[in-house]
Amino acid sequence: MVDLKTPAEIEQMRAAGRVVANALAAVKKSAAAGVSLRELDEVARDVLRSAGAVSLFEGYQPGFATSPFSGVICTSVNDAVLHGLPTDLRLQDGDLLNVDCGASVDGWCADSAISFCVGTPRAEDLELIATTEEALAAGIAAAVEGNRIGDIGAAIGRVGKRAGLGTNLDFGGHGVGRRMHEEPHVPNGGRPGRGLRLRAGHVFAIEPWFWTGPGSTYVIDDDGWTLRSADHTRGAHAEHTVAITADGPRILTVP
Repeated sequence: MVDLKTPAEIEQMRAAGRVVANALAAVKKSAAAGVSLRELDEVARDVLRSAGAVSLFEGYQPGFATSPFSGVICTSVNDAVLHGLPTDLRLQDGDLLNVDCGASVDGWCADSAISFCVGTPRAEDLELIATTEEALAAGIAAAVEGNRIGDIGAAIGRVGKRAGLGTNLDFGGHGVGRRMHEEPHVPNGGRPGRGLRLRAGHVFAIEPWFWTGPGSTYVIDDDGWTLRSADHTRGAHAEHTVAITADGPRILTVP
């Protein structure tokens, strides 16, 4: 069952979205060569704590994971693109970092992710990030009343395919509300005109993620969480929590 949120409930989710956006901004500002992933996790933790927000990630253990998640952000570096644990690994100049954060305020959730370069960027990384953000924008633009879930995925997939990027459909977007992961699944590809018809009050996390290589195969590290490309090509991830309204899509995870 896919619940519809009232305008008042969407406003409550917006409060959580603002905290998530502020946490991601603080992490990006603090990221530099020599800074550890664990130190960045502490930066995000301070933002959540000061806002009275609760992490959606810490202690979370879905079926594929071998242990509960140990941080408040996912920190995935270079060929890692999803679910990276915040460890003592120190960033290096030129690293490509993907950061995902989720939080709840008064029981309402929001989820967002950004990718950026640390220090001196590679041109190909900047292009990958720009394409991933373009795909996110395309998916959001398709999130309007009367469309279907498949229209969001198809819009994302077209951007990735045009750029020749590797795309995997195992992990994608999802409904958001009282829980971080609600129905439905929002894939990053597929055929338009398929799936749930979109109505005002639906709220989804829309989250394309791509690799520079053409492959779609991934491996999971021994930590049971960090997902990286099997061919070690670098990846990027972009995500917003988006409410469908009568006036069009509303992004909830902006400052």
